[in-house]
Amino acid sequence: MKKSEASIVIDVPFQKVPSKKVSVFYNPVMKLNRDICVLLISSLKKKVSVADPLAGSGVRSLRLLKECKNIKKVFANDISPSAVSSIKKNAELNNLKLDVSNKDASVFLLESNGFDYIDIDPFGSPNRFLDAAVKRISRGGILAVTATDTSALSGTYLFACLRKYWAVPLRNFLMHEVGLRILIRKIQLVGAQFDKAFIPVFCHSSNHYMRVYLQCKKGKANVNKMLSKHLFLHFNKKNFSITLNKFNSASKDVLVAGPLWSGLLWDSSLIKKMLSKAEGEAKQLLEVIYEESLIGSVGFFDYYEICSKLKCSVPKQKTLINAVKKSGFKASPTHFSSQSLRSNISSTALLELISNLCSH
Repeated sequence: MKKSEASIVIDVPFQKVPSKKVSVFYNPVMKLNRDICVLLISSLKKKVSVADPLAGSGVRSLRLLKECKNIKKVFANDISPSAVSSIKKNAELNNLKLDVSNKDASVFLLESNGFDYIDIDPFGSPNRFLDAAVKRISRGGILAVTATDTSALSGTYLFACLRKYWAVPLRNFLMHEVGLRILIRKIQLVGAQFDKAFIPVFCHSSNHYMRVYLQCKKGKANVNKMLSKHLFLHFNKKNFSITLNKFNSASKDVLVAGPLWSGLLWDSSLIKKMLSKAEGEAKQLLEVIYEESLIGSVGFFDYYEICSKLKCSVPKQKTLINAVKKSGFKASPTHFSSQSLRSNISSTALLELISNLCSH
């Protein structure tokens, strides 16, 4: 059956529910993921060669080729012969020319000469594709990685996270940001073996997945600087404070997650370029992330939980953000949670501010 997405049309088998058991995979829920991908690549200054090692129906490859003006060439690969046939059929349907191959994803990457952009978008954990991906990304290139095993990264399954990502997750309102930071660190550790530092330029947590875009910087000095930002996050359940530490020192009132990436998650100048071309759901997401990218704090505050602790009514988000700004601090919504705010205010000052708001 034929489906339209943005500028292209694809022909895929009917799927009542997207599943890896189908011969050719296409998930319409991931349109936002692909919209952001198109916007990000279109905002890069240089011409890029693209690798899509797990191409499925070819929808991402075709959209990049048609919608991005700075593409040198797109290489689409899938291990499934049915998927490869589908990619070729869909390319013909859209009058586009792709370089298509039928190999294991890692073999496809390792047998290549490298790429400026590699997109790893698998079912579940991306782990088994990371080694080949970091080896074949070019200097200054972008490695995009999706993880759909959010139950591990978000703390539902502690030992699964320890096995796969070598870190302790957090099971509270911070779980998705903590999960993203754990995923980033895992990719960075794989890259560090080859003297490659991977620095986030954009990421988001949406629907059932986490998505990161990392720029490759070569050299031992860059790697050492990156590794110095792998820290433990300490969350105090009593006063909602978030601190970073080199050591894991949990206590009765303090939850510990990590080690994780404690550096910036976003390049605000890149988001500004992406926003100039964005529309619909992608624009809404980017507007929120742009605001929080200007703050640069690790973690955020769930003001519903704070109000519950203070036994007071919950103020409107806009009212609270304006109050924080009037106090001389930065504040914004966060895409991780609709009932939270990101700010550089201390937890003590925020609790006092909310208490004062409630008393008036």
